[in-house]
Amino acid sequence: MGGSWPKLKPQSRDWFQGEAAMLSGSRGRPRQRLGDRGFMQPPALSKRRLLPRVRLLPLLLLALALGLAFYVVWYGWNPGFEELSRSRDLRFLEATLRSLSAGWHVELDPFTASTPLGPLDFGNVVATLDPGAARHLTLACHYDSKFFPPGSPPFVGATDSAVPCALLLELVQAFDVMLRRFKKQAAPVTLQLLFLDGEEALKEWGPRDSLYGSRHLAKIMESTPHSPGPTRIQAIELFVLLDLLGAPSPIFFSHFPRTARWFQRLRSIEKRLHRLNLLQSHPQEVMYFQPGEPPSSVEDDHIPFLRRGVPVLHLIATPFPAVWHTPADTEANLHPSTVHNLSRILAVFLAEYLGL
Repeated sequence: MGGSWPKLKPQSRDWFQGEAAMLSGSRGRPRQRLGDRGFMQPPALSKRRLLPRVRLLPLLLLALALGLAFYVVWYGWNPGFEELSRSRDLRFLEATLRSLSAGWHVELDPFTASTPLGPLDFGNVVATLDPGAARHLTLACHYDSKFFPPGSPPFVGATDSAVPCALLLELVQAFDVMLRRFKKQAAPVTLQLLFLDGEEALKEWGPRDSLYGSRHLAKIMESTPHSPGPTRIQAIELFVLLDLLGAPSPIFFSHFPRTARWFQRLRSIEKRLHRLNLLQSHPQEVMYFQPGEPPSSVEDDHIPFLRRGVPVLHLIATPFPAVWHTPADTEANLHPSTVHNLSRILAVFLAEYLGL
């Protein structure tokens, strides 16, 4: 993959100004589910249902996706070297987050791991709006791209996982002013973003060849004190993992009873936005967030956190997109309306969760 990436063009951030929220080898082999314990209660919907100027929302996220700008958050393989080049990506993520007026606390988590290709350097990015807050709403995605041997057709990975990266960056850019005000309130809950490295297997998916970044970070967070709670991992109130997004007609299921009510909140938001005619190419009231059991459990970056008792909401399209792990996973095969709709649904979820 190698080479250089286009730089991200500055985007307007006025699309979500206004008040509060809207109306109220392979990855993932089928596996036995891990135990689920209890569930959390979502915050009550505000009695005063406010609608920001969402009708004026330009497709900023789509511009990121179709304009290739978000590819800068991936690394490529340098020809002739068995070493990953990611410093450009870490600098981009760090600089983008630090440039926001909300005042994010950005941490880099570099580490070296043993892989089937020998020791390799990896790096996670952790951005926390208010590190002193007791509880965290943690949104996560992986920014690495699948490695294929030299001579293979070029692999971009638009759904896997450029669109999730773009979604997270665009959300915090769009909410920048509101998040700055929210931070000044010193609320007990804050927003945290994780950009995880090394999700993909380098040779064949397995417990030692996958999830390099999430395994390392979960272990670190488990042993790092956090005031007022015992550790940083225990401060995570909800871990929302985004993966395989951007293809047409995605279907999401609730994977864990413990977070089923949060999944129902997303389903409710989809219904509300449909009724307000704010979703594109969306003929049915609910298309994405379906009831029932998922076809199988999926191994992904949530696993190291789930095993440590963190409540997980896994937003991954199942079945996987038809372009998954193929050269066809490019911006040309993204579905603009779906990307647009998911950005709006997640924006409302975030605003309601934090009470913006």
